[in-house]
Amino acid sequence: MSDAAPARLNNGPNDTSGSAPVGRGRRVLRMLALMGPAFIVGAWQFGPGNLTSAVQAGSRFGYSLIWVIAVSTVLMLIYADMSIRIALVSKGSVVQTIKEHLGRWVGGLAGFGVFAITLMFSVGNAVGSGLGLSLVFGGSPMWWTLACTTVVVGILFARRLYTLIEKLVLVIVAVMAASFVATAIVTRPDWGAAAVGSVVPVVPAGVGLLIVALVGTNFSVNAAFYAGYASRERGLRREQYRETTIADTIPGIVAPGIMTALVIMAAAAVLPGVGGEDGATLKQFSTVLTPIAGDIGRTIFSLGFTGAALSAMIANATAGGTLLSDGLGFGNRLASWRVRAGILGVLGFGALVTVLARGESPVQLIIAAQALTVVVAPVLAVLLLVLANRRGLMGDLRNRWWQNVLAAIGLVAIAAVCYQLAVTSFS
Repeated sequence: MSDAAPARLNNGPNDTSGSAPVGRGRRVLRMLALMGPAFIVGAWQFGPGNLTSAVQAGSRFGYSLIWVIAVSTVLMLIYADMSIRIALVSKGSVVQTIKEHLGRWVGGLAGFGVFAITLMFSVGNAVGSGLGLSLVFGGSPMWWTLACTTVVVGILFARRLYTLIEKLVLVIVAVMAASFVATAIVTRPDWGAAAVGSVVPVVPAGVGLLIVALVGTNFSVNAAFYAGYASRERGLRREQYRETTIADTIPGIVAPGIMTALVIMAAAAVLPGVGGEDGATLKQFSTVLTPIAGDIGRTIFSLGFTGAALSAMIANATAGGTLLSDGLGFGNRLASWRVRAGILGVLGFGALVTVLARGESPVQLIIAAQALTVVVAPVLAVLLLVLANRRGLMGDLRNRWWQNVLAAIGLVAIAAVCYQLAVTSFS
C-alpha cells in the first residue's frame, strides 16, 4: 500500500489548491455558451451583397475604403447593443415594446419595414448561394440555389429550431473566417496601405452607389434591430448583459467587419483596375487566386462565399418571418407556424426571383438591392435610440452620453447614405 499515490488532503473551506484552473475553465465554458445571438446578426449582414461590394471596392479603389468598414462596424455594434439591452429589460419583444411605448402603428410599421428589407436581401442570398456552389462544383447556379433553398426549408421543421440555427451559423462563420483569412494570406496584400485605408477617411471620385452599399450592408440597422429577438429567443437574462457583451456581442459584430476588410484587401492586391468602372466580379476574383494557390485558391474563396450566402439566407429569412408575424400581432416565437410561414415566404421570394433571372448573378442588381435597405434604416434607428433613452423602461441600462453621441453619428451616416442613394438613383 506504500506505493499507492497519497490521497489529496482537504484542508477545509479555505483550501484553494487546484481550484483556480477549474474556476477559469468553467468561466471560459460559460462565456462560450453565451455565443450565438450576435453571430446570427453578423451572419445576416455578411452576405453575398456585402462580399460583392467588398470585391468591387478593392478592385476599383484599392485600400481606400476600408475605413468605411471600420466606422460601420463601430456603429453597428452600438445599435446592436441598444437592441439587446432593450430586449433584456422589456416584458415583450422589441416590436411589442415599441407598440406599448410609441403606438401600435409604429410597432407594426417597424415589423413590416424589416420584413420588406429581408425580401430585398433574399434575392442576393439566393443568387449568391447558387453562385458559390457552382464555382466549386460547376453546373447551373439556379439549380444550386433551389437545392440550398430546399435544405434551408428542411431546417425549418427541426424541433429546436433556434438552437439548430445558432449552432449551424456558428460553424459556418468559423469556416468563413478560416477561408477569408487564408485568402488574405495567399493574396499578400499591402498591409501598410491597408492600415492607412482603415483610419484615413477618403471618398474617391466616382464611388457613387458603392459606398452606399458598403454602409448599408456593414451598418445594417435592420440586423441590429433583430439582435434583441435573437437574445430573447436564446433566453438571455438581464444579469448576463456584461458577459454577453464580451462573449457574444462584440466578437459577433466585429467578425464580419474584419472578414469584409480582408476581402477588400485581397481584391486590392490581385484585381486592381480589373472590370473598369463596374469593378471585378466574384468569378474573376476566385479565378485570379488559381495561379497563386492552384485550384485550392478558388475553392477557399468559393467555400467562404457559399458559407456567407447560406448563413445570411438562414438568418435573413428567420428575421423576416419573425418581424412580420410580430408586426401583425401574431407572436414572435420560431415554434409558431405563423412565423415559419413568414420564413417560407422570404425564402420563396428569393428562389422565385432567381428562377426568373435564370440563375444568373446580376451583380449590380445585388448591390442596388442592398443599398435600398438604407431607406427603412433611419426609422428603425430612431426607434431604437428613443427606447434606449427611456429611463422608466431601461433603468441602469439606459444609454450613456457617449453611446448617444455614437448613435447620433450613426443617424447622420444613415441620412447621408439615403441622400447619396437618392442623388445617384435620380441623377
